[in-house]
Amino acid sequence: MKILAFEFSTSQRSVAALSLDPVSGLRSAEVVESLDSDAGPLAMAETALQQAGLEREQIECVAVGLGPGSYTGIRSAIALAQGWHLASKVRLMGVSSVACLIAEALDQGIQGRVTVVIDAQRNEFYLANYELAAGSARELQPLRLATPQEANACATAGELLIGPEVTKWFPDGRTVMPRACHLAQLALKHPDSVAPSDLEPIYLRATAFVKAPPARVL
Repeated sequence: MKILAFEFSTSQRSVAALSLDPVSGLRSAEVVESLDSDAGPLAMAETALQQAGLEREQIECVAVGLGPGSYTGIRSAIALAQGWHLASKVRLMGVSSVACLIAEALDQGIQGRVTVVIDAQRNEFYLANYELAAGSARELQPLRLATPQEANACATAGELLIGPEVTKWFPDGRTVMPRACHLAQLALKHPDSVAPSDLEPIYLRATAFVKAPPARVL
């Protein structure tokens, strides 16, 4: 399996290329850039592919981090994946960015009870609670919208708050970013593809639209 992964849900964008086959084994490469970098998504992808020794035409699956997080970043990654599918009919996969973040936390050696904290705007957070041990994670409470008071209650209960920008609100928290290298590995373990139209950002609020009034007749 040859996978290209885009994780754009935070201010730290990353693209990873991964290849697993019986002959050459596992090869992977990752490019990480800040949001204000001049590197475009396709340039990042090209660099990751070159470092992994892969060509664009060899990619069989494109995986996308679905957030929650930067709605614009996630949407741009989804659009890129859908365009790639349109051009070459690759398989598409969407993976929670929280799962990528937890994988990064395990990679950093974080253990014990943690609360994932992601900015949801409107004075709310996305929260999810986990128990981390060496090489494993157990979900205690699933992702949900919560108030700052609820996040603070988790910290008061002794849980470590982790997330992309957590120290902006909770100085004792620990900054952990979701990364494309983990996204590619998760896609490799769970290779269920989705239709292009089914790639949607994780957004727990009900979407509301206001219908525009009819045009005036002059």
